[in-house]
Amino acid sequence: MVNRAELEALFRKHGYADFKWIEPDNIVVGQWVRMKCVFGCAEYGRNACCPPNVPPVSECRQFFKEYRSGVVFHFQKRVARPEDRHPWTAEVSQALLKLEREVFLLGYQKAFLLFMDSCGLCPECPGTPEECKQPRLARPTPEAMGVDVFSTVRQYGYPIEVLKDYAQTMNRYAFLLIE
Repeated sequence: MVNRAELEALFRKHGYADFKWIEPDNIVVGQWVRMKCVFGCAEYGRNACCPPNVPPVSECRQFFKEYRSGVVFHFQKRVARPEDRHPWTAEVSQALLKLEREVFLLGYQKAFLLFMDSCGLCPECPGTPEECKQPRLARPTPEAMGVDVFSTVRQYGYPIEVLKDYAQTMNRYAFLLIE
């Protein structure tokens, strides 16, 4: 059983105050999300943690069913140019990996993080899991796992909209699955 009080104290110790507990059964998974990766994402086939280097959507859907608890972390940021988000999201991802590790060390052996943006741990991704320079730390995004982030976070009252320009504030979400 998950000790929410203990974990919430850990989240806050790491500086995360904007989070909500979720039920992984409520994570919306859709094939259309994968199609957006295949047809429209510059990372497709170039990142070790993005399609086609992740399991099929059906396996991703089954993966979420193996968990009873999860947390969604909300981050907001405004950037001048689209590429300006990558250094910020890489920094957040590295910090979240430290949190995932601490959750694991508390006895939650299935703790698994989904980054809010493509992996970004290395300056240049070799493009395949076999060549990944940090396989123990690399994680997929929710979208790579077929997660409809828009529908999922809206269930929990979080804001998210398609941005029309980069003068708008981004609402980004990372997921931590815990069992």
